[in-house]
Amino acid sequence: MRPLRNPIIQTSMAWILSEWMRFCYATIRWEHENEQVAEEVWNDGGGVLCAFWHSRLALAPASWPMKRAQPIKGLVSLSPDGEFFTKAVGRLGIPAVRGSSSNKDKAKQAKGGTQALRDGLKQLKVGGLALTPDGPRGPARQMAEGLPLMAKLSGAPVLFIGISCKPAIRLNSWDEAVLPLPFGKGAVVWDRAWFPEGAEMADVVAEWTARLTAVEARADAITGLERV
Repeated sequence: MRPLRNPIIQTSMAWILSEWMRFCYATIRWEHENEQVAEEVWNDGGGVLCAFWHSRLALAPASWPMKRAQPIKGLVSLSPDGEFFTKAVGRLGIPAVRGSSSNKDKAKQAKGGTQALRDGLKQLKVGGLALTPDGPRGPARQMAEGLPLMAKLSGAPVLFIGISCKPAIRLNSWDEAVLPLPFGKGAVVWDRAWFPEGAEMADVVAEWTARLTAVEARADAITGLERV
């Protein structure tokens, strides 16, 4: 049995990860670029979609100021790894909306995805919903239609979040995930969009993929983190 499928090990490791993330966020020297577009969304309140590539999942909570931004939830897969991350990020004040896009059982996959869509749209009536449009299994930096579909159905703005830090650990995972190390340099770069009226979904996916990659690349340029 994989260790993260054991509830006791999973809970203990989630606690360790959350405390490590909290310590790193507090000691990293953060630089913010184009934050005014996010400030406008926070001041307006209401629904907002927050998008970042899957490799920056462990950095993303540092981009959301809990005291002045609207409440936020994270869209997390139904996998055991998703359950682990739900526990870790929940300790940082970000509860989860659970959904599946990788379950081998097609019926369960459809059911999980439909429920996640419903719950996500419900959350967007009151606050933010964070998601990784290339997750949970990639390919890396290739956007699925879930993000633009939710933007179209909800009318909510999308905040593209590029986030980086150096030094950092890169995992040997499909997305080469970045884990923060303390006392380094961090950067958060913002961009904002709405689903264009009458636009073709494929065109929006292509444009938003490029914009999300651009803010991440800019954040890496600020910190000096090598692009992979």
